[in-house]
Order: sequence, then structure tokens, then C-alpha cells
Amino acid sequence: MTENVYLRPIALAQSPQSEDGAAIRLGGTLVWASRFALIRRKDGRVVSRANLGARDVPGAIAALPEAQEQWADLARVHAPIVCGTRTLRIDQPLVMGVLNVTPDSFSDGGKFLDKPDAALEHAHAMLEAGAALIDVGGESTRPGAAAVWEGDEEKRVVPVIAALAQAGAAISIDSRRASVIAAALTAGAHIVNDVSALRHDPRTASLVAQSGAPVVLMHAPGDASDIHADGSYRDVVLDVFDALRARRDAALAAGIARDRILLDPGIGFGKTLAENLLLINALPLFHALGQPIVFGASRKRMVGALAGEVPAHKRMPGSLALALHAAGCGIHMIRVHDVPETVQALQVWRGLRDAALTDFSQMAD
Repeated sequence: MTENVYLRPIALAQSPQSEDGAAIRLGGTLVWASRFALIRRKDGRVVSRANLGARDVPGAIAALPEAQEQWADLARVHAPIVCGTRTLRIDQPLVMGVLNVTPDSFSDGGKFLDKPDAALEHAHAMLEAGAALIDVGGESTRPGAAAVWEGDEEKRVVPVIAALAQAGAAISIDSRRASVIAAALTAGAHIVNDVSALRHDPRTASLVAQSGAPVVLMHAPGDASDIHADGSYRDVVLDVFDALRARRDAALAAGIARDRILLDPGIGFGKTLAENLLLINALPLFHALGQPIVFGASRKRMVGALAGEVPAHKRMPGSLALALHAAGCGIHMIRVHDVPETVQALQVWRGLRDAALTDFSQMAD
């Protein structure tokens, strides 16, 4: 029988103080965890769960190498991400601004297609508002979206990327096609954001490895024809964790350096509302994979489902709530449409976490 072990943080704090005086810092961020669930699963079924304080974990996992690795990875401090002349420190949540150069994206489809000046104006506005990097995409990944010929996708994204690179911006290319990714990197993109986690195009893994570019591996259950399909889970949180671990290991086997890999649980991709909520409430667990975590839920359908079915362009308040929750879970990079509002919210959140402004010693009693 196959047995897996998981070490899930279940009590978070904004300081190293805790009831028993012990906590660990998650992923090198401003979030600490003081209690953990040690979960054991055999053949996909949870067979035991024990809740432990931080002081008790080392003894409880002494005979569990998998849990020992996760314990170390939970506290792993991640190196900054170098994007050309820019260096992105990820010890606090960064904002990734969305720039869709598409006709049919769910939120802003058609707004910037064949309008390079408008696209660049919007990108520069996001950068001025505090976006750390711009995520440029030329294919909609919403459910039911039509596939795009890679030549058309390349024509959409390359001119925008080249102009942004010339302006010194940090840029990620949101694509799952090797030819588009190669053209984008040549034009000046720094990070590859692949919603298929290198599964769609067999050429992509070696391309990314040879380029040395950081890559975001996102969870989506489907195949090349429909990345939203086949979303069947026994336990969505642990299943997504296992899937991301497998894709991380595949990337390592392809020659991609560990410090070049970021992971994204894929909110909204092949998951129901209930499954998305379970994942979002379990975000701290994904630090146990030992990679920086990217979170994208901006304006997604789940916000509308929870807020009276409001349309995509009216989902900014709900998206802010999710962004702040992600920050409170130690997420390193948050992908959003509403950059000025998200940056301001995170600045206030950051201030509340700042030891120079808050006497955390008064919070220990």
C-alpha cells in the first residue's frame, strides 16, 4: 500500500510568539505557524491525524523522512527572483498584474487585443501602482475558451513584452506552448507561467531548463484539450499537493533548478466552489513543498458565486478579501487585475505585521 504523510499548519500568527512559546516562519514570509496537523494517508484515504504544537513536531516525525523533509521545507527561506535588472524579494507578498492580450478572457477580453498602446498604458499604470511584475497572456484559459493557434498567440504577446522589457519591467509570459515561450523569452520576458505545469508541450521543460528562467507550475487536472476537465478528487487539498509535488519533481528531473520553480494550486481550474474554498483554507500546507507559492483568484467565478453572482468587473472587493487571506497564509506572489487596490490593501496588511510599528510582546499573554 502507498502511504503519504503531510504536515499541515493549522494555527497561524503574525509574530513568533505563541501559546507554548514556539512557532516557525512559513516560507521566509511574515507569517508564523505554531500548530500543525500530521496527516497520514494510505492509498488515497486519510487513516490518521494528530494535532501537534511546534515543539512536539520534531519528536513526532523522527521516524518519518517525508515529514522531516516537509518540516524543513515549511521554514525554507527563498532567494530573491532576478528579472533582468530587477530583483524581486519574496519575503512579503508581491503583486503580479494581469495583462490579457486576448479577445475572450473572462474579465477583460478584447480590451487590449490589437491595441498595443492601450495595453502598454495599462501595464505601465499597474507598474506605477506597485505591481512587481506584469503577467502577459495571449490565450484565454477560462472554461470553454477556444484554443489559439500558437502563431496568433505569439503575435499578440511579443510586441507588448518587447516594449515592456525596453522600459525595464519584470515580465512573465502566461503560456503553455514552447514556441510562444521561446519567443517571449527572446523578447525580454523573465518568468514562464505555465498553467499546464509543463504537461501541454513536451518541448517546454527542456526549453525552460536551458533558459534558466524561473517557472510557475500551476495545477490543472485536465489534458491538452481541456485543462478544466477530469477534476475528480478524493481529497482535493492532498490530491493537489501530491500533483504539484509530482510536477516539481518532473521539473527537477528535466534539469530545472529548484530555486527556479514556483507553484500555484490553480484556484478555479477544474474545481468546484467547495473544492476551491477547501484549497484556499489550506494554503499554508503548500509551503511544505519548499517552493515559493503563487495565488490567482482575482475576479474568478467563485467570487461571483459567493457574492450574489456579481459579474466579473464588479468582483474587486471579493478579490481583495481573497488576496488578503492569501497574504495571511504567507503566499509569495498574488496575481490580480485590480493592482492599485490590492497594493494598497497589502501595504496596510504589511504595516500591521511590521515589528517596528507593533509591539508583539504585548500579544503573547
